[in-house]
Amino acid sequence: MSADQTLAFDPDCHIFTGCGFPAPGLHTFMYEPIFSVGGFDFTKPMLLAILGSLVVVGFFWAAFNKPKLIPGKMQMVGEAGYDFVRRGIVYEIIGKKDGEKYVPLMVSLFFFVWMLNLWSIIPLAQFPVTSLIAFPAGLALIVYVLWVSLTFKKHGFVGGWKNIVGYDKSLGPILPLVVVLEFFSNLLIRPFTHAVRLFANMFAGHLLIVMFSLATWYLMNGLGFVYAGASFVMVLVMTAFELFIQAVQAYVFVLLACSYVQGALSEHH
Repeated sequence: MSADQTLAFDPDCHIFTGCGFPAPGLHTFMYEPIFSVGGFDFTKPMLLAILGSLVVVGFFWAAFNKPKLIPGKMQMVGEAGYDFVRRGIVYEIIGKKDGEKYVPLMVSLFFFVWMLNLWSIIPLAQFPVTSLIAFPAGLALIVYVLWVSLTFKKHGFVGGWKNIVGYDKSLGPILPLVVVLEFFSNLLIRPFTHAVRLFANMFAGHLLIVMFSLATWYLMNGLGFVYAGASFVMVLVMTAFELFIQAVQAYVFVLLACSYVQGALSEHH
């Protein structure tokens, strides 16, 4: 399916013309490759992910390349963003002493996820990269590997497993049940929910914006103009709401990442 078919509908298709509403579906998230090399397809979401990385790196480079005692506007914004993640998330969850070394990673994750989300409302791009499960899954995998490696590094092989499964003799007869539940919860369900939470929110938000956008065009015929106006208002409302959700999801993703690191470093699971 071509990129032009992402919003696949006939531009002459309107209500009262005998044409059914072209409801968006999974095809909204599918793109023809921009180019292919040896079986590898390079698509629009991949391009946006790369551009998102460059935007984040470029912004912080511009902000901190030549820091000044009295910061300019760019440096001030960069410091505010960096400090928000450092003090508002990392220090609050992991603590200042243990968390300082993880600040660069968490800042990078926060702004990268936020940028991938923001593509949804940027003209020409108009697609949240994180609405494709592969991207949230890849980021969640990074956090998962960090969490597991820190757990065993901090507690050793036996202690690491005790930390992961919540081993506590004081639980008595229910200990085996707790161990089984914690094992599946932490090693299987945790990375899955970490990725799906971000993916599902971005997927649903983009689908709603596309649906109301299509409905606005579809209803622009005859008496349908009245309803088209209401639909267009919903486009604006959903776009504004999506702006809020995009930031919240970046925050939640990093918040959970920090909680996993904190759990790996703590003495008790």
